[in-house]
Amino acid sequence: MGIPFCEGAAAAMRKGGAAMIRGREFDAAGGGGANLKGCNYYFLWVVRASEEDKLPNKFKEETQDKGLIVKWCPQLEVLAHHAIGCFVTHCGWNSTLEALSLGVPLVGVPQWTDQPTNAKYVEVWRVGLRPRVDEKGIVGRIEKEHCIREVMEGERGRDIKRNACKWKELTKEALSPGGSSYNNIEEFVTEISGLTWAGYHMKRRLQNLSKARPDMGMDPEEKRA
Repeated sequence: MGIPFCEGAAAAMRKGGAAMIRGREFDAAGGGGANLKGCNYYFLWVVRASEEDKLPNKFKEETQDKGLIVKWCPQLEVLAHHAIGCFVTHCGWNSTLEALSLGVPLVGVPQWTDQPTNAKYVEVWRVGLRPRVDEKGIVGRIEKEHCIREVMEGERGRDIKRNACKWKELTKEALSPGGSSYNNIEEFVTEISGLTWAGYHMKRRLQNLSKARPDMGMDPEEKRA
């Protein structure tokens, strides 16, 4: 099933699954602590030291058997772990791309700048869900909890996981030799290095040849020696 991983600093898991949530999910109506506890998943929650006092009262004690709260985590390594079942995120572009490239379903809770647009992409690409806000513009606890459950083990969650895996494979193709991202990076490097394509590939051929023939370019007398 996987673990929910929540951006802002928390990750939740159940039966080998996990989720991650970041440390700004503290408001009374939709705080990350309340919905993680309600979902009853194992979780990892990254909470900055400056925000620890905003955690729900006695939250650590009440969830110590299923939750781990830390001040920092290597996000890419966490998302790449096979136990992660979903990523609860504000949908910053970097976090969104990292989840897509690693095939992790998302629960998007955007707040400002590009985040609402990125969260819309998540919905359009069908790789996650976006909880609906109430009349005050706040994502309530029950709504967020519902989305986490749906992604982790609901009917729509199965379709979302399949789509997330497709994006993971597309990313691999794009980054492999001959893929679109690979070629774009190669072209960019060539352009900034001031080489023509012909000159660039000639240089590559010479480099490959020198690896295959370590004696290439040596003085004949050195070779005989």
